[in-house]
Amino acid sequence: MGKRIRLSEGEWKIMHALWEGAPKTLSRLVSELREHTGWSKGTVFMMLSRLGEKGAVRFEEGGRFKLFYPAISKEEAALQETESFLSRVYGGSLSLLVASMAGQKAISKQEIDELYEILQKAEKEARS
Repeated sequence: MGKRIRLSEGEWKIMHALWEGAPKTLSRLVSELREHTGWSKGTVFMMLSRLGEKGAVRFEEGGRFKLFYPAISKEEAALQETESFLSRVYGGSLSLLVASMAGQKAISKQEIDELYEILQKAEKEARS
């Protein structure tokens, strides 16, 4: 994993739009985001510029328009965000997070079953 990229809530919205189908022009992004955010073209452009400076977005000249692409995968961004959250809130401890969620009864039976399967798979892979 390269440099850590921290995304704001608004930047996550732009990244999701790009992950759902890049490349996209500025106009296309504005059109897709306007209904849910009310953002103007200037706002989206400013956020794309910040994302470019952070290394999360790249662009190419595509004729008359710039084409914007994600420069970081959704999985990599999610992992960085998860690690940052765990570090800030639970001192890096995944088990403390799960214990907290379980203690608050915030985990359903189905989620417990899914977590159990994930852990069994991870245990088998660790043994290999």
